[in-house]
Amino acid sequence: MNFYYVIKLLRPHQWIKNIFVLAGLIFADAWSEPHIVFSVFITAAAFCLMSSAVYIYNDIIDIDQDRLHPTKKNRPLPSGKLSIASAKLMLGTVFIFGLGLGFIVSWQAAVILLSYFVLNLAYTHSLKHIVILDVFAISMGFMLRLLAGTVGVGIVPSQWLMFCGLMITLFLGFTKRRAESKLMGKELHFTREVLKEYNQVFLDKMISITASCSIIGYGLYTMSDKTMMAHHTQNLIYTLPFVVYGIFRYLYLLHQAIANSGEDMAKDLVQDKHLMITFVLWLISTIYIIH
Repeated sequence: MNFYYVIKLLRPHQWIKNIFVLAGLIFADAWSEPHIVFSVFITAAAFCLMSSAVYIYNDIIDIDQDRLHPTKKNRPLPSGKLSIASAKLMLGTVFIFGLGLGFIVSWQAAVILLSYFVLNLAYTHSLKHIVILDVFAISMGFMLRLLAGTVGVGIVPSQWLMFCGLMITLFLGFTKRRAESKLMGKELHFTREVLKEYNQVFLDKMISITASCSIIGYGLYTMSDKTMMAHHTQNLIYTLPFVVYGIFRYLYLLHQAIANSGEDMAKDLVQDKHLMITFVLWLISTIYIIH
């Protein structure tokens, strides 16, 4: 096997999505407990491996459709750079190691990891063909990451964290569908049949609703009495501008169709320096204010 194409098959740039696993640790007062910190980072590593297993499985199943896609056709499997047999071997390896890391943390973490894999099987074979429910399935994948980084390691997740997580992941899901629809144009039904059920007016409405809920929800969270009591500070509200700017910047990239923005959130975050700087500043300021 060519090592370069094996790495591409694993899609390590997508691992940045697993930062959702760290959300509970960031907003919980648990940094002084080394075993929890260790468990959270092991869980994040487990999700990196399990998410790679999902990507490999999807590439195997969708190989014929991906050959018709303007960008996905260059992936290792549809381009013929790697064989299906090699991909199956990698799939089994990362799945076993990912689940094994989950069991090291807790049985709850392992169950959540397995649920994530099963959810993605259901998405690949059924849910991705059902309008709106397909986006909820994408969102649930992120919510399972949040649960793994909280329930899986013994942190009680706050209701505000779950609400904000749901809204921001639905926002990302609908922006992904809008970017795909615009990219494919009239040929969209060849690669993702559900795109025929969407139109840009509807998607823009869903994006506006979820973006607004994300901003309002996060703002209310920072001003919540429970939040201020838990973190002994009223200053989290000063991190809100980073969230607002980040969402606005993402919408700008989406509507300007810069480098197919919106289709791949991980690439957008890494490639756009404005988004990356905003995220880093938000993270630093949040950790500083809380801790």
